[in-house]
Amino acid sequence: AVFTDNGLEVDIASPAGGAVVADRHNSKKPYNSRFLGDSVATAKLTNTRSLATVGNEKYAAIFIIGGKGSMFDLPINTNLKTLLATTYEAGGVIGAVCHGPAVLMNVPLKNGASLIEGRSLTGFSNEEEALFGKGWAPAFPVLLESGLRGSGANFSEAPMMLSHVVTDGRLVTGQNPASTAAAAEAVVKAMGRTLAPRQPWADERSMTLISEMLQGDKEKARASFNADPKRYDVPLIAMWGYFRAQSAGSDRAALAHAVEMMELAAPHFTRPEVTSAIAEARNKLSKM
Repeated sequence: AVFTDNGLEVDIASPAGGAVVADRHNSKKPYNSRFLGDSVATAKLTNTRSLATVGNEKYAAIFIIGGKGSMFDLPINTNLKTLLATTYEAGGVIGAVCHGPAVLMNVPLKNGASLIEGRSLTGFSNEEEALFGKGWAPAFPVLLESGLRGSGANFSEAPMMLSHVVTDGRLVTGQNPASTAAAAEAVVKAMGRTLAPRQPWADERSMTLISEMLQGDKEKARASFNADPKRYDVPLIAMWGYFRAQSAGSDRAALAHAVEMMELAAPHFTRPEVTSAIAEARNKLSKM
């Protein structure tokens, strides 16, 4: 949506080409429903180009999306690595989000240097993997953050699942799913184009609200939320607080932030696990 709204033509490719299997998703999310309602876009997804066939194309940018699968097949795909190197050396922009940066761990350039050594970037963090990757991370060749750091990159991260995008010249990376649209927009800007105006989606507004709360602008954030909770993804706010409480450990500030977010959402989202998490966190805070 971001790329096409900014006047770009988009090819969709995969290692083998053809139809790809989508992970479980909410088809009612506005960006998903838009894609599913676009016959041109869905045709490209059901008949992706194979990476072996796009090597002679000259792309202005390449954007590597995430997902657990990208930790396995993309980092060893020599066609993709060659395409990334040639595109970058020709002045193109390379972008990647969530687990997508896994492919960047070993992309050699003509001068023998690595694409990411000494470069600033981000990706799905070890903190996020510990919370959300228990079902698959043990099978990963390496945790993404660890692999990127080991490849000489200067890795940075935001608190779990908050939007975080790093632009280092013509290299753009986003930390997690919440960073996808912002990372795509950063790719467009790195191409030297002026961004088309866009209204943020409800989940984006929710992540921004959480960031504002963490940064101390709490009254403004609360007022914005209470003025129209329907503009936000309330379950997302509540569950962010829930998982933040799980990961807080002995960090009192993090635990307090978790409680604030759960209590903000609670009047509009009733779930037993959230109610219990608030009580447990408050009890823990009282003993700190």
